[in-house]
Amino acid sequence: MTSAPTDQLPLSPTARSTVRRGARRARTDRAELYAVLDAGLVGHLGVVLDGAPVVLPTGYGRVGDTLYLHGSTGAATLRAAATGQPVAFTVTHLDGVVYARSSFHHSMNYRCAVVHGTAQLVTDPAERLRALAALTEQLAPGSWTATRQPDRRELAATAVLSLDLTEASLKVRSGPPGDDESDLAGDAGPSPVWAGVLPLRTVLGEPVPDPLLPAGVPVPARVRDRSLSSPG
Repeated sequence: MTSAPTDQLPLSPTARSTVRRGARRARTDRAELYAVLDAGLVGHLGVVLDGAPVVLPTGYGRVGDTLYLHGSTGAATLRAAATGQPVAFTVTHLDGVVYARSSFHHSMNYRCAVVHGTAQLVTDPAERLRALAALTEQLAPGSWTATRQPDRRELAATAVLSLDLTEASLKVRSGPPGDDESDLAGDAGPSPVWAGVLPLRTVLGEPVPDPLLPAGVPVPARVRDRSLSSPG
């Protein structure tokens, strides 16, 4: 029997990546995982360094069912991640603050992806370039082909890691607060407590040119018309 391609496998295939707390918020559609990852600008890489856990913000890019991370070849966290130890990588979008009638039920609306696995050091030159292109396009779409690409010295100073997306989970909360019936009864009283959602979103400002840029250089469309993905 031919096995299904990785990008068609459901999420949470292992005990480690199965959502248990708030399991009703788990998503199993891998396309939803891709959407959350593709909408992000920064993730957090968790590794064990010198016997202690370390979690640091990290740029990333996705190609198919592989995440690529990069950084300086001197970065201790990347060197540790490349040793074959288990790592975790997370991307979270905060979409709203949920105000409830009780302090206990205050919450957040969010989309959170968690990837478990073993990172691999990428050494193949062609794959390294594909990875760096994906990283660049994740942060600044259209910039890989519009700018000078890395030279040999820059490539030698850059470590690129790949992380398979097979073992991943996605958890999403949306909608109003989940207040207790006893608190809802207070809405009929003389002083009901306001409850609802305060949406949050990231907005783009006006481009600020480099002071060293010659006068009159127009803002390119890849910057001027940039947009950010909104919650699905």
